[in-house]
Amino acid sequence: QVQLVESGGGLVQAGGSLRLSCAASGRTFSSSTMGWFRQAPGKERECVAAISWRGINTYYANSVKGRFTISRDTMNTVYLQMNSLKPEDTAVYYCAAPYPSPHYWGQGTQVTVSS
Repeated sequence: QVQLVESGGGLVQAGGSLRLSCAASGRTFSSSTMGWFRQAPGKERECVAAISWRGINTYYANSVKGRFTISRDTMNTVYLQMNSLKPEDTAVYYCAAPYPSPHYWGQGTQVTVSS
């Protein structure tokens, strides 16, 4: 059974930082591009970052460029370092693969940024 499990969410003040982790099990995603998505209340789910299977190529949404960094240190673990957080970053964050048309999604982790 394939599982993607996110962790690292929480409540942080504006300007603060959080690091999200996504651990995959049940199959290897070593040859897959993986992505981080988020969904805020009343808004559509959007991709905020993605990383290729070797970690060479990355994608960032304009809204997070320069503040978020996606990385992967093992074949099945992906991170999202989020700095200079803003209240508009508040959302449930999901790990998914393969990008850009994910079949597998994590359960999500809540990120709340207070002003």
